[in-house]
Amino acid sequence: MQRRDFFKNAGILAASGLTVSLDSCSRADEPQDFNTVNFPGKSGPAKPGWGDPQVEHFTSYYPDFADKNLWIRKDNQVIAAYRTGSNQKYPYIYPLAGPISRVSVTSESAQPWPHHRSVFMGADRVNGGNYWQEGSAQGQIFSTKLELTKAEADTVQFTDVCVWKHPQQEPIIEDTRKYTLIWKNPDYYTLDLDFSMKMLQDVHIEKTNHGFFGVRVEQDLSPQGGGTLVSSDGLVGEKNTFSKPAKWMAFYGKRRFNPAVVEGVAVFCPPKEPFENCPWFTRDYGNISPMPFLFKEDGFSWKKGEVLKGVYRIVVFAGTPKDVDLNGLWDELYS
Repeated sequence: MQRRDFFKNAGILAASGLTVSLDSCSRADEPQDFNTVNFPGKSGPAKPGWGDPQVEHFTSYYPDFADKNLWIRKDNQVIAAYRTGSNQKYPYIYPLAGPISRVSVTSESAQPWPHHRSVFMGADRVNGGNYWQEGSAQGQIFSTKLELTKAEADTVQFTDVCVWKHPQQEPIIEDTRKYTLIWKNPDYYTLDLDFSMKMLQDVHIEKTNHGFFGVRVEQDLSPQGGGTLVSSDGLVGEKNTFSKPAKWMAFYGKRRFNPAVVEGVAVFCPPKEPFENCPWFTRDYGNISPMPFLFKEDGFSWKKGEVLKGVYRIVVFAGTPKDVDLNGLWDELYS
């Protein structure tokens, strides 16, 4: 058995346990069949007791009842899920699994701020509403058109159209998202978000430290849990990285259930759009976001009909940032 396979199998066994899929709990008035999409199809010899053949490439599917959650699997294990429940504050991705452990590097909900949902996109203080925290009565981002557009041996791509709406107001923003997850090699994969936000009303975001795009990591990757926070400039920790510009910011650490495995996640800051020379919001408890809203006293304003667009990249990797060419992956996307 190769060293990598030993670590992978050990991580899988350590993290295994009983799970419940809420997607299988439908209401009586909902259709009970699945509209399942699997690409490029299951292949390879079946293993005894498995039933279906082992999947050695990506598959993607979503149940066609209740709220659509799109699931992505590699080697027949869940890598990521895009969650769009109508009772959620906003759509988000969880889990986002490490390439070796297959345990999520991001947290679905964690103290001290449980409204940080894994891979997030949102903001508060938007036209008097809040699309980041608090209850749905303060504002909500709704998924309206989730579609799986590509699923190949190493690539999954899906799109969504989301509406930002306060219950007492007309919709203020419509954003179109394209997520692309590419399994680069056994050590890392990338997740790109290409988005376009159309202002349906005049929109103003006041100075705030909440938003815009980023990740909340599992405790074992955060400095408070024994992990490390580092920037592309080699600065370490919240004190040295907060408000500083950088190409990327990353967390990494030994995995809690198998300390022999080290994994991490990096978020890239685009060079220009949607915000130029964006300073970073960083927290040692596990939050990173290339977010300018805290650093402009009069906030940001857009007129009705204007469009804000950009591309963010996340890299999920094994080892430390030195083991992955993050600068090269940044250049690949933005140069």
